[in-house]
Amino acid sequence: MRFRPIASLSVAAAAVLLLAGCAGGSTPDATDTASAGTGLCAAAAPSGAASDGVTVDGDFGAEATATFSSPLEVPDVERTVVSEGDGAEIADGDYLSYALTAFDAASGEQLGSAGYADTPLQPQQITSDSVLAQLFGCSPVGSRVVATLPASDQGGAQIYVLDILDATPASQWCVAGDFTGEAPTVVLNDGALPTVTVPQTAPPETVSVEVLEKGDGAVVEPGAAVEVYYSGVKWSDGTAFDSAWAPEDPAPFTTDAVVPGFKAALEGQTVGSTVLVAMPASCGYGVAGTSSNALAGEALVFVLQIASAEPAAG
Repeated sequence: MRFRPIASLSVAAAAVLLLAGCAGGSTPDATDTASAGTGLCAAAAPSGAASDGVTVDGDFGAEATATFSSPLEVPDVERTVVSEGDGAEIADGDYLSYALTAFDAASGEQLGSAGYADTPLQPQQITSDSVLAQLFGCSPVGSRVVATLPASDQGGAQIYVLDILDATPASQWCVAGDFTGEAPTVVLNDGALPTVTVPQTAPPETVSVEVLEKGDGAVVEPGAAVEVYYSGVKWSDGTAFDSAWAPEDPAPFTTDAVVPGFKAALEGQTVGSTVLVAMPASCGYGVAGTSSNALAGEALVFVLQIASAEPAAG
């Protein structure tokens, strides 16, 4: 696609990529999500002559057409609600599924589209200090919005028609539950890498967890600093892609710094536990086409052993 990623045009002019999906790397590193804030309605960009000057045609949930006098002067980020949906009002911290069609403000040319049935986007978390809040505010699911973005070092001014397809509360995003289908089999090898055999069945559609050995240590709290031994394999073919299982070298991180499925498998467990977790791509490194990460589109399996945990600072 030739359209540039949606960029944050705040006072600091920091570009925030929203179409990149999960973060790079082949470890269970997290996506970069903004810290929770407040006031989505107040964060919404105002409407203006540019956004009000765009006429949109086409059905919600399908590629849109936009008509405007070109070249369109776009002095700032503006948004106009084309049609308000009748779904739930989005809330701070929700994970949004959305689609967009992009246009060049100078020529009127359609630059591309994403997020529709054949080109899904990884859901993104909306917070009051994120660029998504500028574009969507607290509009309900089912709304269609026109946003205008001025020229930046990434390209010329552009027009976006955005459809809010769905919203999932953070408390319901990638929540861990028991396996409902066949789980991978695991052989623990006395301090060496475990052997994981993935069944030749469809991967789970939700984060699925099985406690292989229950530890008697402290409970891992949300945001805790942990040290974890882990081994990861792809559900698709059972090949290993990463591990940290040397006895003297568990991996240190916080539970907020890993992909959602890994976080869900850790929090609420006890130190000393060995846990099997399988997760769909959306709770790992993103669905196919939404990230440059080599693991995008892959359902993942981890065996993890919790060596230590300390509550989050503060």
